[in-house]
Amino acid sequence: MVVHKIDCLARNMEDHVAIRALLRRKGVALVSVTENVEETVSGRLVEGIHALMAEFYSANLAAEIKKGMTQKAKQGGFPHGAPLGYLNLRELGGGRQVARIVADPDRAPLVTMAFEHYATGEWTLQRLAGELAHRGLTNRGSRAKPPAAITWQGLAKVLANPAYVGIVEWNGVRHPATHQPLTTAETFRRVQELLAARAARGTRERKHPHFLKGLLHCGVCGRRLSIQHSKGAYTYFFCLGQKNDPAGTCRERYVPAGDPEAQVEDLYSRIQLPESWAGRLREEMAAEIVERQRADAAQRELLTRRLAKAETRRRKLLDAYNAGAIDVATLKTEQARIGADLTAVKDRLGDLDANLTEWQEILELAADLATRCGDAYRKASDRTRKQFNAAVFERLDVKDGRLCGEQYRPPFDDIFNVPELEYETRVEAMGIEPTNLLHAMQALYQLSYAPRWWAPA
Repeated sequence: MVVHKIDCLARNMEDHVAIRALLRRKGVALVSVTENVEETVSGRLVEGIHALMAEFYSANLAAEIKKGMTQKAKQGGFPHGAPLGYLNLRELGGGRQVARIVADPDRAPLVTMAFEHYATGEWTLQRLAGELAHRGLTNRGSRAKPPAAITWQGLAKVLANPAYVGIVEWNGVRHPATHQPLTTAETFRRVQELLAARAARGTRERKHPHFLKGLLHCGVCGRRLSIQHSKGAYTYFFCLGQKNDPAGTCRERYVPAGDPEAQVEDLYSRIQLPESWAGRLREEMAAEIVERQRADAAQRELLTRRLAKAETRRRKLLDAYNAGAIDVATLKTEQARIGADLTAVKDRLGDLDANLTEWQEILELAADLATRCGDAYRKASDRTRKQFNAAVFERLDVKDGRLCGEQYRPPFDDIFNVPELEYETRVEAMGIEPTNLLHAMQALYQLSYAPRWWAPA
Protein backbone atom coordinates (compact mmCIF):
# COMPACT_ATOMS: atom_id res chain seq x y z
CA MET A 1 0.00 0.00 0.00
CA VAL A 2 1.48 3.32 -1.12
CA VAL A 3 0.60 6.57 0.69
CA HIS A 4 1.95 10.06 0.25
CA LYS A 5 2.53 10.51 4.00
CA ILE A 6 1.77 8.50 7.13
CA ASP A 7 -0.93 11.01 8.13
CA CYS A 8 -2.82 10.15 4.93
CA LEU A 9 -3.40 6.66 6.30
CA ALA A 10 -5.10 7.72 9.56
CA ARG A 11 -5.48 10.80 11.74
CA ASN A 12 -5.58 9.10 15.13
CA MET A 13 -3.26 6.53 16.75
CA GLU A 14 -5.97 3.93 17.40
CA ASP A 15 -6.95 3.70 13.72
CA HIS A 16 -3.32 3.64 12.62
CA VAL A 17 -2.46 0.68 14.91
CA ALA A 18 -5.57 -1.26 13.77
CA ILE A 19 -4.84 -0.71 10.05
CA ARG A 20 -1.16 -1.61 10.38
CA ALA A 21 -2.01 -4.81 12.28
CA LEU A 22 -4.44 -5.84 9.52
CA LEU A 23 -1.88 -5.11 6.79
CA ARG A 24 0.78 -7.19 8.54
CA ARG A 25 -1.63 -10.14 8.95
CA LYS A 26 -2.35 -9.99 5.21
CA GLY A 27 1.30 -9.66 4.29
CA VAL A 28 0.87 -6.15 2.84
CA ALA A 29 3.78 -3.70 3.04
CA LEU A 30 3.24 0.01 3.73
CA VAL A 31 5.28 2.48 1.68
CA SER A 32 5.35 6.26 2.32
CA VAL A 33 6.47 8.36 -0.64
CA THR A 34 7.94 11.19 1.44
CA GLU A 35 8.98 9.33 4.63
CA ASN A 36 11.27 6.41 5.34
CA VAL A 37 9.16 3.59 6.86
CA GLU A 38 11.11 0.41 7.61
CA GLU A 39 10.03 -2.88 9.17
CA THR A 40 12.59 -2.52 11.93
CA VAL A 41 12.41 -1.56 15.58
CA SER A 42 13.65 1.96 14.89
CA GLY A 43 11.43 2.16 11.77
CA ARG A 44 8.35 1.32 13.82
CA LEU A 45 9.35 3.98 16.37
CA VAL A 46 9.60 6.62 13.61
CA GLU A 47 6.31 5.46 12.12
CA GLY A 48 4.63 5.74 15.55
CA ILE A 49 6.00 9.24 16.01
CA HIS A 50 4.61 10.24 12.60
CA ALA A 51 1.24 8.75 13.53
CA LEU A 52 1.16 10.61 16.87
CA MET A 53 2.07 13.87 15.13
CA ALA A 54 -0.78 13.32 12.64
CA GLU A 55 -3.22 12.80 15.53
CA PHE A 56 -1.95 15.93 17.31
CA TYR A 57 -2.22 17.99 14.11
CA SER A 58 -5.80 16.86 13.48
CA ALA A 59 -6.94 17.44 17.09
CA ASN A 60 -5.22 20.81 17.29
CA LEU A 61 -6.73 21.91 13.97
CA ALA A 62 -10.22 20.94 15.16
CA ALA A 63 -9.71 22.83 18.43
CA GLU A 64 -8.52 25.95 16.60
CA ILE A 65 -11.48 25.82 14.21
CA LYS A 66 -13.94 25.50 17.11
CA LYS A 67 -12.16 28.33 18.90
CA GLY A 68 -12.45 30.56 15.84
CA MET A 69 -16.12 29.72 15.32
CA THR A 70 -16.88 30.38 19.00
CA GLN A 71 -15.10 33.73 18.81
CA LYS A 72 -17.03 34.62 15.66
CA ALA A 73 -20.34 33.77 17.38
CA LYS A 74 -19.39 35.94 20.37
CA GLN A 75 -18.80 38.86 18.00
CA GLY A 76 -22.22 38.39 16.40
CA GLY A 77 -21.06 36.62 13.24
CA PHE A 78 -22.81 33.53 11.89
CA PRO A 79 -20.48 30.48 12.13
CA HIS A 80 -22.65 28.11 10.07
CA GLY A 81 -23.83 28.08 6.47
CA ALA A 82 -26.45 30.75 5.83
CA PRO A 83 -30.01 29.65 6.72
CA LEU A 84 -32.80 29.86 4.15
CA GLY A 85 -33.48 33.51 3.38
CA TYR A 86 -29.82 34.54 3.72
CA LEU A 87 -26.73 34.28 1.52
CA ASN A 88 -23.09 33.74 2.50
CA LEU A 89 -20.93 36.70 1.46
CA ARG A 90 -17.15 37.12 1.55
CA GLU A 91 -15.65 40.56 1.30
CA LEU A 92 -12.35 42.27 2.09
CA GLY A 93 -12.13 43.97 5.46
CA GLY A 94 -8.99 45.08 7.27
CA GLY A 95 -6.78 43.44 4.68
CA ARG A 96 -8.39 39.98 4.98
CA GLN A 97 -11.44 38.04 3.83
CA VAL A 98 -14.45 38.49 6.12
CA ALA A 99 -17.41 36.10 5.84
CA ARG A 100 -20.91 37.20 6.80
CA ILE A 101 -24.51 36.54 5.84
CA VAL A 102 -26.87 38.97 4.09
CA ALA A 103 -30.57 38.84 3.26
CA ASP A 104 -31.42 36.91 0.09
CA PRO A 105 -33.42 39.35 -2.09
CA ASP A 106 -35.48 36.48 -3.55
CA ARG A 107 -36.23 34.37 -0.48
CA ALA A 108 -36.05 36.83 2.45
CA PRO A 109 -39.46 38.48 1.78
CA LEU A 110 -41.13 35.06 1.64
CA VAL A 111 -39.49 33.98 4.91
CA THR A 112 -40.70 37.20 6.57
CA MET A 113 -44.15 36.50 5.18
CA ALA A 114 -44.06 32.99 6.63
CA PHE A 115 -43.43 34.30 10.16
CA GLU A 116 -46.06 37.03 9.93
CA HIS A 117 -48.83 34.81 8.71
CA TYR A 118 -48.11 31.75 10.85
CA ALA A 119 -48.21 34.09 13.86
CA THR A 120 -51.87 34.89 13.06
CA GLY A 121 -52.82 31.32 14.01
CA GLU A 122 -54.86 30.99 10.81
CA TRP A 123 -52.39 28.71 9.01
CA THR A 124 -51.15 25.18 9.55
CA LEU A 125 -47.61 24.27 8.53
CA GLN A 126 -48.90 22.15 5.65
CA ARG A 127 -51.11 24.86 4.14
CA LEU A 128 -48.56 27.61 4.63
CA ALA A 129 -45.77 25.52 3.10
CA GLY A 130 -48.00 24.87 0.08
CA GLU A 131 -48.75 28.57 -0.34
CA LEU A 132 -45.08 29.53 -0.01
CA ALA A 133 -44.08 26.86 -2.51
CA HIS A 134 -46.70 28.22 -4.89
CA ARG A 135 -45.12 31.65 -4.51
CA GLY A 136 -41.69 30.27 -5.36
CA LEU A 137 -39.94 29.59 -2.04
CA THR A 138 -37.40 26.80 -2.57
CA ASN A 139 -34.32 25.52 -0.81
CA ARG A 140 -30.92 26.21 -2.37
CA GLY A 141 -30.37 22.62 -3.47
CA SER A 142 -26.90 21.11 -3.84
CA ARG A 143 -24.55 19.80 -6.49
CA ALA A 144 -26.47 16.55 -6.60
CA LYS A 145 -29.99 17.96 -6.19
CA PRO A 146 -31.64 20.99 -7.80
CA PRO A 147 -33.59 23.47 -5.63
CA ALA A 148 -36.92 22.01 -4.49
CA ALA A 149 -40.10 23.49 -3.02
CA ILE A 150 -40.05 23.91 0.74
CA THR A 151 -41.75 21.13 2.73
CA TRP A 152 -43.76 21.62 5.90
CA GLN A 153 -40.98 19.91 7.89
CA GLY A 154 -38.47 22.36 6.43
CA LEU A 155 -40.79 25.26 7.20
CA ALA A 156 -41.05 24.12 10.83
CA LYS A 157 -37.24 24.27 11.13
CA VAL A 158 -37.20 27.75 9.60
CA LEU A 159 -39.85 29.05 12.01
CA ALA A 160 -37.98 27.66 15.03
CA ASN A 161 -34.58 29.14 14.08
CA PRO A 162 -33.62 32.16 16.27
CA ALA A 163 -31.25 33.40 13.53
CA TYR A 164 -34.24 35.08 11.87
CA VAL A 165 -34.75 37.35 14.86
CA GLY A 166 -31.08 38.39 15.03
CA ILE A 167 -29.66 35.79 17.43
CA VAL A 168 -26.65 33.50 16.96
CA GLU A 169 -26.94 30.26 18.92
CA TRP A 170 -23.65 28.42 19.44
CA ASN A 171 -22.91 25.65 21.96
CA GLY A 172 -26.19 26.34 23.73
CA VAL A 173 -25.39 30.04 24.23
CA ARG A 174 -27.23 32.86 22.47
CA HIS A 175 -25.38 35.94 21.24
CA PRO A 176 -26.79 39.10 19.62
CA ALA A 177 -26.05 38.89 15.90
CA THR A 178 -24.84 41.52 13.47
CA HIS A 179 -26.91 40.35 10.50
CA GLN A 180 -30.30 41.79 9.55
CA PRO A 181 -33.30 40.10 11.28
CA LEU A 182 -36.13 38.94 9.02
CA THR A 183 -38.85 39.14 11.68
CA THR A 184 -39.59 40.93 14.94
CA ALA A 185 -39.05 39.57 18.44
CA GLU A 186 -42.78 39.68 19.20
CA THR A 187 -43.71 37.80 16.01
CA PHE A 188 -41.02 35.19 16.68
CA ARG A 189 -42.27 34.73 20.26
CA ARG A 190 -45.84 34.23 19.04
CA VAL A 191 -44.69 31.69 16.44
CA GLN A 192 -42.80 29.67 19.07
CA GLU A 193 -45.89 29.60 21.31
CA LEU A 194 -48.02 28.31 18.43
CA LEU A 195 -45.45 25.68 17.44
CA ALA A 196 -45.20 24.42 21.02
CA ALA A 197 -48.97 24.37 21.54
CA ARG A 198 -49.67 22.57 18.28
CA ALA A 199 -46.91 20.07 18.82
CA ALA A 200 -48.50 19.17 22.16
CA ARG A 201 -52.07 18.70 20.97
CA GLY A 202 -51.71 18.31 17.20
CA THR A 203 -53.61 20.31 14.57
CA ARG A 204 -56.00 19.40 11.82
CA GLU A 205 -57.81 21.25 9.12
CA ARG A 206 -61.49 21.91 9.71
CA LYS A 207 -63.63 19.62 7.59
CA HIS A 208 -66.13 22.32 6.65
CA PRO A 209 -64.55 25.78 7.02
CA HIS A 210 -66.86 28.79 6.70
CA PHE A 211 -66.46 32.44 7.70
CA LEU A 212 -69.64 32.27 9.85
CA LYS A 213 -68.85 28.94 11.52
CA GLY A 214 -68.60 29.24 15.30
CA LEU A 215 -70.41 32.59 15.27
CA LEU A 216 -74.01 31.52 14.66
CA HIS A 217 -76.16 30.21 17.54
CA CYS A 218 -79.68 28.83 17.71
CA GLY A 219 -82.22 31.46 18.79
CA VAL A 220 -84.37 28.73 20.40
CA CYS A 221 -82.02 26.60 22.54
CA GLY A 222 -78.81 28.68 22.37
CA ARG A 223 -76.69 25.84 20.97
CA ARG A 224 -74.07 26.55 18.33
CA LEU A 225 -74.98 26.03 14.68
CA SER A 226 -72.87 23.54 12.77
CA ILE A 227 -72.44 23.24 9.01
CA GLN A 228 -73.24 20.46 6.58
CA HIS A 229 -72.66 19.90 2.85
CA SER A 230 -75.36 18.03 0.96
CA LYS A 231 -74.82 16.35 -2.41
CA GLY A 232 -71.52 18.19 -2.74
CA ALA A 233 -73.25 21.39 -3.86
CA TYR A 234 -75.51 22.69 -1.06
CA THR A 235 -74.37 24.07 2.30
CA TYR A 236 -76.67 24.29 5.35
CA PHE A 237 -76.41 25.44 8.95
CA PHE A 238 -78.21 23.33 11.55
CA CYS A 239 -78.61 23.40 15.34
CA LEU A 240 -76.54 20.85 17.23
CA GLY A 241 -79.41 20.57 19.73
CA GLN A 242 -81.40 18.61 17.16
CA LYS A 243 -78.99 15.67 17.29
CA ASN A 244 -77.47 15.97 20.75
CA ASP A 245 -80.58 16.78 22.81
CA PRO A 246 -82.35 13.53 23.84
CA ALA A 247 -85.50 15.43 24.83
CA GLY A 248 -85.80 16.84 21.35
CA THR A 249 -86.74 20.31 22.63
CA CYS A 250 -85.26 22.12 19.61
CA ARG A 251 -86.84 21.79 16.20
CA GLU A 252 -85.07 24.67 14.47
CA ARG A 253 -84.97 23.96 10.74
CA TYR A 254 -81.93 23.65 8.50
CA VAL A 255 -80.92 27.04 7.08
CA PRO A 256 -79.25 27.44 3.64
CA ALA A 257 -75.85 29.09 4.17
CA GLY A 258 -76.68 31.84 1.69
CA ASP A 259 -79.45 33.21 3.96
CA PRO A 260 -77.30 34.16 7.00
CA GLU A 261 -74.48 35.25 4.66
CA ALA A 262 -76.76 37.83 3.02
CA GLN A 263 -78.23 38.90 6.36
CA VAL A 264 -74.80 39.51 7.89
CA GLU A 265 -73.85 41.62 4.86
CA ASP A 266 -77.01 43.65 5.41
CA LEU A 267 -76.20 43.93 9.12
CA TYR A 268 -72.81 45.49 8.39
CA SER A 269 -74.52 48.04 6.14
CA ARG A 270 -76.93 48.95 8.96
CA ILE A 271 -74.41 49.22 11.80
CA GLN A 272 -71.79 51.30 10.02
CA LEU A 273 -71.19 54.74 11.53
CA PRO A 274 -73.21 57.69 10.18
CA GLU A 275 -71.30 60.21 8.09
CA SER A 276 -72.25 62.93 10.59
CA TRP A 277 -70.05 61.25 13.21
CA ALA A 278 -66.88 61.05 11.12
CA GLY A 279 -65.83 64.71 11.26
CA ARG A 280 -66.25 65.01 15.02
CA LEU A 281 -64.47 61.71 15.62
CA ARG A 282 -61.50 62.76 13.51
CA GLU A 283 -61.11 66.04 15.38
CA GLU A 284 -61.44 64.61 18.88
CA MET A 285 -59.22 61.59 18.33
CA ALA A 286 -56.53 63.61 16.54
CA ALA A 287 -56.45 66.01 19.48
CA GLU A 288 -56.17 63.10 21.91
CA ILE A 289 -53.28 61.57 19.95
CA VAL A 290 -51.35 64.84 20.11
CA GLU A 291 -52.02 65.21 23.83
CA ARG A 292 -50.94 61.64 24.55
CA GLN A 293 -47.72 62.09 22.62
CA ARG A 294 -46.84 64.99 24.90
CA ALA A 295 -47.60 62.87 27.97
CA ASP A 296 -45.56 59.96 26.61
CA ALA A 297 -42.32 61.96 26.36
CA ALA A 298 -41.36 61.31 29.99
CA GLN A 299 -42.21 57.63 29.73
CA ARG A 300 -40.15 57.33 26.55
CA GLU A 301 -37.13 58.73 28.36
CA LEU A 302 -37.62 56.30 31.25
CA LEU A 303 -37.93 53.32 28.89
CA THR A 304 -34.81 54.39 26.97
CA ARG A 305 -32.78 54.34 30.20
CA ARG A 306 -34.27 50.97 31.11
CA LEU A 307 -33.33 49.62 27.69
CA ALA A 308 -29.73 50.83 28.03
CA LYS A 309 -29.44 49.19 31.47
CA ALA A 310 -30.76 45.88 30.15
CA GLU A 311 -28.28 45.93 27.26
CA THR A 312 -25.47 46.64 29.72
CA ARG A 313 -26.56 43.70 31.92
CA ARG A 314 -26.61 41.42 28.90
CA ARG A 315 -23.07 42.42 27.86
CA LYS A 316 -21.76 41.94 31.41
CA LEU A 317 -23.44 38.54 31.54
CA LEU A 318 -21.64 37.38 28.39
CA ASP A 319 -18.36 38.78 29.68
CA ALA A 320 -18.82 36.82 32.93
CA TYR A 321 -19.51 33.63 30.98
CA ASN A 322 -16.50 34.14 28.71
CA ALA A 323 -14.32 34.71 31.78
CA GLY A 324 -15.57 31.46 33.35
CA ALA A 325 -17.35 33.21 36.24
CA ILE A 326 -20.75 31.58 35.54
CA ASP A 327 -21.85 28.31 33.97
CA VAL A 328 -24.01 27.73 30.87
CA ALA A 329 -27.19 27.01 32.87
CA THR A 330 -26.96 30.32 34.73
CA LEU A 331 -26.20 32.13 31.48
CA LYS A 332 -29.28 30.69 29.74
CA THR A 333 -31.57 31.54 32.66
CA GLU A 334 -30.35 35.12 32.87
CA GLN A 335 -30.39 35.55 29.08
CA ALA A 336 -34.03 34.48 28.99
CA ARG A 337 -34.98 36.90 31.77
CA ILE A 338 -33.10 39.85 30.26
CA GLY A 339 -34.39 38.98 26.78
CA ALA A 340 -38.01 39.09 27.98
CA ASP A 341 -37.37 42.47 29.61
CA LEU A 342 -35.76 43.83 26.43
CA THR A 343 -38.67 42.61 24.30
CA ALA A 344 -41.23 44.26 26.57
CA VAL A 345 -39.34 47.57 26.61
CA LYS A 346 -38.81 47.61 22.82
CA ASP A 347 -42.47 46.83 22.20
CA ARG A 348 -43.54 49.66 24.48
CA LEU A 349 -41.09 52.06 22.84
CA GLY A 350 -42.42 51.04 19.45
CA ASP A 351 -45.92 51.98 20.60
CA LEU A 352 -44.74 55.32 21.94
CA ASP A 353 -42.67 56.16 18.87
CA ALA A 354 -45.59 55.91 16.45
CA ASN A 355 -45.28 58.81 14.07
CA LEU A 356 -48.10 61.37 14.37
CA THR A 357 -48.42 61.65 10.60
CA GLU A 358 -48.81 57.87 10.28
CA TRP A 359 -51.44 57.85 13.04
CA GLN A 360 -53.39 60.61 11.31
CA GLU A 361 -53.26 58.73 8.02
CA ILE A 362 -54.57 55.57 9.70
CA LEU A 363 -57.25 57.63 11.40
CA GLU A 364 -58.44 59.07 8.09
CA LEU A 365 -58.60 55.67 6.47
CA ALA A 366 -60.25 54.06 9.49
CA ALA A 367 -62.89 56.77 9.75
CA ASP A 368 -63.62 56.39 6.05
CA LEU A 369 -63.94 52.61 6.43
CA ALA A 370 -66.12 52.80 9.54
CA THR A 371 -68.71 54.73 7.55
CA ARG A 372 -68.79 52.12 4.77
CA CYS A 373 -67.87 48.82 6.45
CA GLY A 374 -70.85 47.15 4.73
CA ASP A 375 -69.30 47.72 1.30
CA ALA A 376 -65.86 46.63 2.54
CA TYR A 377 -67.31 43.39 3.98
CA ARG A 378 -69.11 42.53 0.74
CA LYS A 379 -65.92 42.92 -1.30
CA ALA A 380 -63.67 41.05 1.16
CA SER A 381 -62.37 37.50 0.70
CA ASP A 382 -63.78 34.71 2.89
CA ARG A 383 -60.68 34.76 5.09
CA THR A 384 -60.94 38.53 5.64
CA ARG A 385 -64.69 38.20 6.33
CA LYS A 386 -63.87 35.67 9.04
CA GLN A 387 -61.50 38.20 10.61
CA PHE A 388 -64.13 40.95 10.37
CA ASN A 389 -66.66 38.78 12.18
CA ALA A 390 -64.20 37.61 14.85
CA ALA A 391 -63.27 41.22 15.61
CA VAL A 392 -66.79 42.71 15.66
CA PHE A 393 -69.22 40.02 16.87
CA GLU A 394 -69.39 37.87 20.00
CA ARG A 395 -72.30 35.82 18.59
CA LEU A 396 -75.24 36.01 16.22
CA ASP A 397 -78.55 34.28 17.02
CA VAL A 398 -80.69 32.69 14.29
CA LYS A 399 -84.36 31.74 14.59
CA ASP A 400 -86.64 30.56 11.78
CA GLY A 401 -83.82 31.22 9.34
CA ARG A 402 -83.45 34.90 10.31
CA LEU A 403 -80.94 36.80 12.49
CA CYS A 404 -82.77 37.58 15.70
CA GLY A 405 -80.03 38.97 17.95
CA GLU A 406 -76.45 40.25 17.92
CA GLN A 407 -73.79 40.47 20.61
CA TYR A 408 -70.82 42.70 19.81
CA ARG A 409 -67.28 42.54 21.13
CA PRO A 410 -65.84 45.55 22.97
CA PRO A 411 -65.56 48.35 21.96
CA PHE A 412 -68.03 47.70 19.14
CA ASP A 413 -70.76 46.95 21.69
CA ASP A 414 -70.71 50.63 22.72
CA ILE A 415 -70.46 51.91 19.15
CA PHE A 416 -72.90 49.80 17.17
CA ASN A 417 -75.69 48.89 19.57
CA VAL A 418 -77.68 52.10 19.02
CA PRO A 419 -76.35 53.59 15.77
CA GLU A 420 -79.43 55.70 15.15
CA LEU A 421 -78.71 58.05 18.10
CA GLU A 422 -76.99 61.34 17.50
CA TYR A 423 -73.27 61.61 18.16
CA GLU A 424 -73.60 63.81 21.25
CA THR A 425 -76.31 61.64 22.81
CA ARG A 426 -74.41 58.41 22.22
CA VAL A 427 -71.05 59.67 23.47
CA GLU A 428 -72.33 61.57 26.50
CA ALA A 429 -74.90 59.01 27.62
CA MET A 430 -72.70 55.91 27.28
CA GLY A 431 -69.42 57.58 28.25
CA ILE A 432 -67.62 56.42 25.11
CA GLU A 433 -64.05 57.65 25.06
CA PRO A 434 -62.50 58.70 21.75
CA THR A 435 -59.81 56.11 22.44
CA ASN A 436 -62.35 53.28 22.27
CA LEU A 437 -63.67 54.59 18.99
CA LEU A 438 -60.11 54.88 17.70
CA HIS A 439 -59.41 51.24 18.62
CA ALA A 440 -62.58 50.13 16.88
CA MET A 441 -61.77 52.12 13.76
CA GLN A 442 -58.22 50.89 13.82
CA ALA A 443 -59.40 47.28 13.98
CA LEU A 444 -61.64 47.78 10.97
CA TYR A 445 -58.83 49.57 9.14
CA GLN A 446 -56.39 46.72 9.74
CA LEU A 447 -58.90 44.16 8.54
CA SER A 448 -59.61 45.85 5.23
CA TYR A 449 -56.87 48.34 4.33
CA ALA A 450 -53.77 46.61 5.64
CA PRO A 451 -52.06 44.63 2.81
CA ARG A 452 -52.94 40.95 2.93
CA TRP A 453 -51.14 38.71 0.50
CA TRP A 454 -53.89 36.05 0.53
CA ALA A 455 -56.65 38.51 -0.45
CA PRO A 456 -57.67 38.81 -4.12
CA ALA A 457 -56.31 41.75 -6.08
